[in-house]
Amino acid sequence: MSKKEAAERILKLRTLINEYRHAYHVLDKSIMSEAAADSLKHELSQLEDEYPELITPDSPTQRVAGQPLTKFRSVAHSQRMLSLNDVFDESEVDSWLKRINKLLPVNELFIDIKMDGLACALVYEDGVLQQAITRGDGFTGEEVTMNVRTIESVPLRLNGDSKFTKGRTEVRGEIVMYKEDFAALNAKREAEGQALFANPRNLAAGTIRQLDAKLVAARKLHFHAYDMQRQNSNDVPSHSFAYDSLSELGFIVNKKYDIVPATAKEVISVADKWEEKRHDLPFNTDGLVVKVNDRSIYERLGIVGKAPRGAVAYKYPAEQSTTKVIDIIVSIGRTGAATPTAVLEPVVVAGSRVQMATLHNEGEVARKDIRIGDTVIIHKAGDIIPEIIQSLPELRNGSEQPFVMPKQCPECSTELVKLKADEAVWRCPNNLCPSRVQNRIQHYASKTALDIEGLGEKNVITLLGAGLIRDTPDIYGLTVEQLLTLDRFAEVSANKLVNAIQAKKAPTLERFLFGIGIRHIGIQTAVDLARHFHSIDALSQVTVDELEQVDGIGSVVAESVVAWFGDPDNQRILEQFKNHGVIPQETQQVIGSLTDKKFVITGTLESMGREAAAEEVRKRGGVFQNSVSKDTNYLVAGANIGASKRTKAEKYGVEIIEEAAFLKLLED
Repeated sequence: MSKKEAAERILKLRTLINEYRHAYHVLDKSIMSEAAADSLKHELSQLEDEYPELITPDSPTQRVAGQPLTKFRSVAHSQRMLSLNDVFDESEVDSWLKRINKLLPVNELFIDIKMDGLACALVYEDGVLQQAITRGDGFTGEEVTMNVRTIESVPLRLNGDSKFTKGRTEVRGEIVMYKEDFAALNAKREAEGQALFANPRNLAAGTIRQLDAKLVAARKLHFHAYDMQRQNSNDVPSHSFAYDSLSELGFIVNKKYDIVPATAKEVISVADKWEEKRHDLPFNTDGLVVKVNDRSIYERLGIVGKAPRGAVAYKYPAEQSTTKVIDIIVSIGRTGAATPTAVLEPVVVAGSRVQMATLHNEGEVARKDIRIGDTVIIHKAGDIIPEIIQSLPELRNGSEQPFVMPKQCPECSTELVKLKADEAVWRCPNNLCPSRVQNRIQHYASKTALDIEGLGEKNVITLLGAGLIRDTPDIYGLTVEQLLTLDRFAEVSANKLVNAIQAKKAPTLERFLFGIGIRHIGIQTAVDLARHFHSIDALSQVTVDELEQVDGIGSVVAESVVAWFGDPDNQRILEQFKNHGVIPQETQQVIGSLTDKKFVITGTLESMGREAAAEEVRKRGGVFQNSVSKDTNYLVAGANIGASKRTKAEKYGVEIIEEAAFLKLLED
């Protein structure tokens, strides 16, 4: 990138980041996620590092936060409330430690959870609360004393009789709303038909900035203390001492802090410990605060720019980031759906390298106005397929190209069609389209369908490319001798795959129904159909009216089933399965301890995955449902339960049970 191009990009980045910061920190609105904003700031910082002559005093990298609102009295902080520089991996932690050790030897680090709330300073004179001040721009904040006094966790008088209850003591911390309280408040608003709040952090900040203290008192906020300031710095010799003292004075502190030797490996060890456990904390967090524990060394290390040298924020892999769209291609799925897919400049999101993201359909691309060449925000959480949340048109330079949906299938050149005029998805109607065939076989062999070990994407592509199979039934005709002609297979692996395939010649009817890939047929619907009709032959003869008599089957599913069995190509596939000796087992009604009991699972279970839990329910004669309805018997509440299902369960009088009670039911 030339200096001129860098200058143009820097100007656009600064403008967008400043808009985000003003909305987020001053107006308590969110125009993008914090993770996405961090990604933009990281790009800006890199460009300014490359071209330091382009740095200006008003750059977002040179400031702490936005200006305070004018509706409260502005108050100057006795000492700046600083932000922290971010680190994302072991190498960056190591680089930070090497930099500070060149200035002063550091032996011990203090590590604590980084809370996602509103930073606030509480001023006590002779142990009595006098003033509460928000961070503001770091130098000057807003006085919100009356509102903070309504927070039950804020002591109006400090506990005990110590040096900290004499003279001026400033306590710094974070005002947060717990996830449980946030969910309950949103559930109440949803029931009343009111707009839902976006996230706990914005709600906490917006609540503290309300002029009416009664409104603040009506919402559950918590103050977690993390630092204290005294005129005599020797009063607080270490950060761990500060935490222990704050607890004695009557504040909530995060008591699960760590004190470790000053090495990058020790920091990463603590980070690994908290990576999953942090989700069980009552408040939201995106990382850890890592500080030099010795306050005298911490203070002597000083400040560089906006942040103290002696502390960093270790950020966990972001679930959102920004990158560029290199191209938009169309992929064809097993049902023929033509899905626009963005090819991205590689970026690490949620701990994995992302190069592709789904755009769902032509209408979604247009609605989000995503163009080839755009800078976009992408989202990925765990195993969820990466998705583009929005484009950032403010960063366009005029070279971006709109996406045009092709008229023909990119795999087989068949003209794309819409099965219904009002359908959003274009489809390839060719059952023998190479992409459809490949995806069909992979789905059939997947864990939730036939669960054929060794028949993953790479092997399916190899088998199709070699002409050993042409469609799903052909896998049952594979021999060890055929596989040994391929580079990917030796005698052991060839035998293993053939045996794995042959072992699935008598699948359960529900797994077979799910595996053959009928549109709209998920695993639970397949179970419902198998229990009602018992055999594939019986199901192939049913009418739409007969299907609609089955509990949980609507007109869309009924029409899809009848259409699939009425297609000559599908009849040919079923005949080929029979010729290979594939006979789905007739399904009998399961009678067990949970017969006819209907379960919905929400949140995360510690003992097993959602599908495994559903299978345990079905094995005992129970029914697994995806959503709560009037006939649901139990809502199993795991960790991080969503508010909407709990609210609906309470409305319908559905019994809500914890995981332990659910496991007890499985034992009976």
